[in-house]
Formats: sequence, structure tokens, C-alpha cells
Amino acid sequence: MKIFFLFLFLSLSSSNVVQVYSTGTGKKSKESPFTARASLIRYWNKQISNNLPKPPFLISKASPLNAIDLAKLTKLASQKSLSSHIESFCSLANLFCLLEDSSEPDAVGKRDQDANFAVYSSKSFTGYGTSRLGGVDSFKNYSDELNTPNESFKKYSRGSNGHREEFTSYAKDANVVTDNFTNYGTSATGGSGGFNNYQERVNVPNLRFTTYDSDGNNHKLSFTSYSGETNSGSEAFVSYGKNGNAVPAEFTSYSDNANTIGSSFTGYGELGNAPNSSFKAYGDSGNNPHNNFKSYDLAANAGTNSFTSYRDSANVGDDSFQSYARNSNSGKVNFANYGKSFNVGNDTFKEYGKGSTGSTSIGFKIYGLDRSFKDYAKKGVTFAGYTNSSSREIASSRSSGVSVNRWVEPGKFFRESMLKQGNVMVMPDIRDKMPKRSFLPRGVLSKLPFSTSELPSLREIFGAPDNSTMELVLINALAECERPPSQGETKRCVGSVEDMIDFATLVLGHNVAVRTTKNVEGSKQEIMLGKIKGINGGKVTKSVSCHQSLYPYLLYYCHSVPEVRVYEAEILDVKSKDKINHGVAICHLDTSTWSPSHGAFVALGSSPGRIEVCHWIFQNDMTWTIAN
Repeated sequence: MKIFFLFLFLSLSSSNVVQVYSTGTGKKSKESPFTARASLIRYWNKQISNNLPKPPFLISKASPLNAIDLAKLTKLASQKSLSSHIESFCSLANLFCLLEDSSEPDAVGKRDQDANFAVYSSKSFTGYGTSRLGGVDSFKNYSDELNTPNESFKKYSRGSNGHREEFTSYAKDANVVTDNFTNYGTSATGGSGGFNNYQERVNVPNLRFTTYDSDGNNHKLSFTSYSGETNSGSEAFVSYGKNGNAVPAEFTSYSDNANTIGSSFTGYGELGNAPNSSFKAYGDSGNNPHNNFKSYDLAANAGTNSFTSYRDSANVGDDSFQSYARNSNSGKVNFANYGKSFNVGNDTFKEYGKGSTGSTSIGFKIYGLDRSFKDYAKKGVTFAGYTNSSSREIASSRSSGVSVNRWVEPGKFFRESMLKQGNVMVMPDIRDKMPKRSFLPRGVLSKLPFSTSELPSLREIFGAPDNSTMELVLINALAECERPPSQGETKRCVGSVEDMIDFATLVLGHNVAVRTTKNVEGSKQEIMLGKIKGINGGKVTKSVSCHQSLYPYLLYYCHSVPEVRVYEAEILDVKSKDKINHGVAICHLDTSTWSPSHGAFVALGSSPGRIEVCHWIFQNDMTWTIAN
């Protein structure tokens, strides 16, 4: 494959005699009129009527393809043959691709001695620690701040005796992480596995624990601050602890403050003997978490499960407990402060405890609203202290603004009155955490499928196997782009600068300008505002805002935003008063059609239509307006 890739790369590039080149004298470089970038400049001049400078931050995102490569890739796209040249396509067009490598390079083999993996990244630990007797492996600051790390822990610690694994600050601040724990700790006796600060603040994590600790004997597992503050990820625990003997598992602050996290526990603790699972502050303060417990503790013997402050203060979200503790023997389950949500969610308990025997006890304390119990425990199950939070209590906390969800980052939303010279405020983390990619030229883009109905073709083109991270990336982006527009909204997903120009000029006319915040200085700290300038004289106007979506090529979700005011602001260092950034902020004046669960209302303590909401334009996002 590598030899073929090299050959194709040379075949696409070697005949290119028309290149961008520099004279070395400070003069502008000459460029072939047939490159993707040259074609874009001509289109810009034709469609945009003013002579304002072209924004470097947007032009730099144009496709880097030269004339020859552009012609050849366009031909391959027309012939539907890009999938046969995926490596070259990804490399030449500067795409984000997750290509499977069956050879697993940089594999770390079986070891008998203790190991300390500090500041380590992207390795394959297949069969590592298998049949180990005692010892400890430590993964500290593993894959920290990496973009798209991919780790494989297959058959790790399988059959070991008293072996301890520690994962500390694992994949912290990484983007698009894929971890695979297959047969992890299978048949292990004693020992423990600890996941501390695992995948904290990760964007789009994808975790798979398949037959994790299956047949394990008293092998303790601890997940502390697991996937905290992550964005739009998924974790799957399949056959976790199946047939285990006294396997305790602790989930502490799991997915705390996460945004749209999805967790699936399938066959968890199934047929286990005295399993003990504890979920503390699981999904606490999360935004729209989705958790699925399917066949959890099915036919388990004397299992004990505790859900303490589970999804407390979460925003909406839904949980499904299907066949939970079904046919179990003498189980005990306690739900304390479960789902005491700021905004009401939806939980379903189907066949919960059905057919269980012995003194099965279920306790619900301060359990939230909107719960559905279907075919619930016909025999042997008692409710202890079930106290629904009243709708009056929830409405009171919602209107008062006193209960503010922690998952909304400080400074992410603010009132228009804050935009005054001399004001000090917190700026959120405006850094772009997406992988770097380029737009596709319109000639190539127009020949690629882009719909959920064509997902099989997209999976083939971008090398996305079933249940892979790339498949999830494709599905999420397509779902967002195919979502019906909100009331009064006009939206379009664009994969080329030309398409973005078309949409902006359709909404605003041809005399337009585009802006973004200059850099990321001031992120996650207090800033002082210098001079403030209102665009179009500070008058109410409309704009087109464009936000990145994660996809193989650079993809933006653009939508019309009526009734806004747009501002430019000097960002100053609080102590020195030096200018460190030039920010762009947008204030939405009509919020009447926004969801009551929108993070802005959670953060600012209000409801739709009652207040205006402002936010900064983050790095690599942008807003188009009518030019001054």
C-alpha cells in the first residue's frame, strides 16, 4: 500500500510544470490560472461587488491542489474511483482521514516488567501485560493535546493475576480520539484498572470497551473524571463484566459537564456473580446526555448498583434502562438524586427488575419528572422513598436564574450591555479544536455524494468501516446538515468557498464582508475591552454566520441570522492594557424561537424572547454582513 501510495503521489505531481513560485525578492508569487485557488479568486471578483481586501483567514482555507492534481482528482471523482486512491486524495487535498492500518506499526509487545508510559502517544498495546503476575503499568499524560490519537488495547492484561493498570490524564485535550479496549482484563484475577481524568475535554471521543473484564475475578475498575467536559462523543461498554465474579466498578464524575455524550452499556454485568457498580455524579450537569443500559445486570446474582447524583442538574437528556436487572437474584439498586434535572428529560425503564427473585430492592430518592416504567418488576420489588421533584420547583429554579448549569462555559454567552470600553469579562475558550483541513474545489465537491441515503458510498470513499469513528463523523455531520431549519432560519452546509459565497450573497446581496476574531489571545481568561465599533453603524442588521462541522474536508454550517448587531472590539490584557486581540461579537436580538434549554438561557438565567444574547465569533468561525 505504501509503495502504491508513493507511486500515485509521484504520478499526480511529477508532471506538474505549472507551479506557484516565489521570486525571492519580496514580490508577489505568480500562480497558474488553473489552480483551485486561482479559480476561487476569479469567482470572488465576479460575485462580490466591493473592492475590500480579500480576507486571508478564509482564502487560506481554499484547496491547495495545483492544476495537474486538480484535473486528475476531478477525473477520478467523475469516474467514482476516489476510494481506490484514498491515501493520495487525503494527502493532496489536505483532508482529515482516519485510515485503518492493519499492520499496527509502533506496536508495544508483551512485557513482563513494570512500565511507565509518560507523555506517550498513538501506540498499539496488543496483548500487553497478558498473563502478568502482579506489577503495575502507568499511563501518565498519555496522548495529551494530540489531534486524532488512535490507541488499541487488545487483550491487555488478559489472564493476569494481581496486575494494576493506571491511566492518568489519558488523551487529555485531544481531538477525535479513538480507543479500543477489546478483551481488556479478560479472566483477570485481582488487581485493578484505574482511569483518572480519562479523555478530559476531548472533542468527539469514541471509546469501545468490548468484553471488558469478561470472566474477571475481583478485578476492580475505577473511572474517575471520565470524559469530563467532552463534546459530542460516545462510549460503548459491550459485555462489560460479563460472567464476572465480584467485579466492582466505580464511575465517578463520568461525563461530568459533557455536551451531548452518548453512553451504551450493553450486557453490562450479565450473568455476573455479586457484581458491584457505583455511578457517582454520572452525567452531572451534562447537556442532553443519552445513556442506554441494555440488559444491564441481566440474570446477575446478588448484584449491587448505586446511582448517586446521576445526571443531577443535567439539561434535557434521556436514559433507557431496558431489561435492567431482569431475572436477577437478590439484587439491590439505589437511585439517589437521579435526574434532578434543570430541564426535564425523558427516562424509560422497560422490564426493569422483571422476573427477579429474592429480596430485590429498588430505591428512588428525589427522582425527577417524566419517567416511564413499563412492565416494571411484577414481583419482589419495592419502591423506597420515591419523591418526584415538583414541576413548581423546576419552574422556580428555571425562572430565577439562581441554578446555573456548570456545563455552560463562563463567558460563552453574555448580554449586550457588557460590550463597553473598559469592561472586564471572561473570554471562553475560543480555540479551534477541529483537525486542520481545506475546502474542496467545487469541481471535485460537486461529484461527491452528500446525504444520509448515500452513506454507503461516502463510507467507501473515505474508508469508514462499520461502527468506526469516521462513520460516526459522517453520520453526525449529515444529520446536522439535513436537520430542518428552525423557524425563520435559512441554512446550508458548504464544502467550498464558492458555495459559501453563493449562500452569503443570496441572503445579503453582493456587497458583503466577512469577519472573524483575529487570534485566540485572551482565551479562558479575564480580558478588558478597548474600543468598540458597531458594524453598519451599530444598527440592527442581518448576517450569515458559518460554523465548522467535523468532516473529512472543511465543511461549514452556514445560516441566516436576522435581527442582530455585530461588533468589533479591541481585546486588551487586563494588567498591561496592551492590545492582544481584535474580537468580533454578534448579539442576537430576537431569541423568541430558541429552545428553552439553550445554553444561553441556562447560563444567563432567562427564557426565549426575554433577553438578547451575545457571543464571540470563535477561531475559524465567521460572520458575513453587508459591507459598511
